[in-house]
Amino acid sequence: MSADSKQPQPPDDWAAATADSTSLLLSNARLTDGRTVDVRMGGGRIEAVGTAGSLTALGARVDLSGYLLLPAPAEPHAHSDTALSADSPGPASYAPEEVQRRATEAALLQLGHGATALRAHVRIGDVQGLGTLEAVLQARRSLRGLTDLTTVAVPRLLTGAAGTDGLAMLRDAVKMGAGVVGGCPDLDPDPAGYVEAVLEVAAEQGCPVDLHTDGDDPARLARLAAMAGGLRPGVTIGPCAGLSRLPSEVARRAADQLAAAGVTVVCLPQGGCGATELRGAAPVRLLRAAGVRLAAGGGALRDVSNPVGRGDPLEAAYLLASLGGLPAEDAYGAVSATARTAMGLPEVRVEAGFPAELLAVRGERLSGVLSLAYSRIVVHRGRVVARTSAVREYCDSAAALDLPRQAARPERPEPGSPPAGPVVRS
Repeated sequence: MSADSKQPQPPDDWAAATADSTSLLLSNARLTDGRTVDVRMGGGRIEAVGTAGSLTALGARVDLSGYLLLPAPAEPHAHSDTALSADSPGPASYAPEEVQRRATEAALLQLGHGATALRAHVRIGDVQGLGTLEAVLQARRSLRGLTDLTTVAVPRLLTGAAGTDGLAMLRDAVKMGAGVVGGCPDLDPDPAGYVEAVLEVAAEQGCPVDLHTDGDDPARLARLAAMAGGLRPGVTIGPCAGLSRLPSEVARRAADQLAAAGVTVVCLPQGGCGATELRGAAPVRLLRAAGVRLAAGGGALRDVSNPVGRGDPLEAAYLLASLGGLPAEDAYGAVSATARTAMGLPEVRVEAGFPAELLAVRGERLSGVLSLAYSRIVVHRGRVVARTSAVREYCDSAAALDLPRQAARPERPEPGSPPAGPVVRS
């Protein structure tokens, strides 16, 4: 058998796999426990998982030979209203049509990396009023069927005379369709009062809470934990990079209080975003040791607070493993299982009965996938919604060794093409 024939063949039935259909079979997929399985889906859920070759395709079929199949990640901390604005000439535009375009483009970028659900923090108030929120909600409607986008209403001020309008606007935002109430208490003259106001609105409306805080004030964190304990459907805070700047014993005490209150922390391994100019990341091992539910997100995506960004959950997991010292499985769990829990989404496993939210990445082991993963296939509600393929080529050289080839070397290269040589799919 030639080296070419040993390589995985391109997945088949693409047109049918991307269409709305009643059934899709993913065959020959490798799981993290080393098994190779077939996975059949229908009605947006996993119907059956069996050993490779054991399941019959009732509709479209996609061959995942050479791919690792994972529960899909989610993005728990995005800034869709400011995303992709860093390269704008002059100040970023917040015209509704421009915000909608950027939010849609950013969501599709993140979907291509595997995030089938997204929580977007959207500023309300100031000169934009509720216009930016309406624009992101319109983006959500246009993305229906591709990805699930939830918005967090983020008012600037909520206390004092200036906060009266902010409170009214926060309630209006929930009526418009914001699924989460949030904000940045660090920027209010009365941070504790701000938190109290957000929690009051959340209790009224039955909404989750997601607050943006640096977490560098232990007394403020203790007050937040005391107020948040027992609130349902739950309280999330992040990015909490300031915890890393506190004395270790003080940080541990704060982490214990957050854990006891059931507060989830969403860290941003790539650094700060939005309301803070400070960089750094939360002390992930300290938080996990205290029993805090720890998720991870991407944060700023090419905006004024961070001119770069990939919008890739696997990059966040890579940084948790590389810089945070987490095992690969725990790092990926922070952007998948725990991120989904923080967002109030149902659990996903590659087992019958669970939602068909999956990510297939070319590779054999999770550590390799987190290190370098270009080729990906994204499944949302039981159908393929995004696919990325990459091929790396090497010229003929003794250094190239006897690498496997994806395709035979052409005898006569096209003019201007790179030197032909071994080709490896990534």
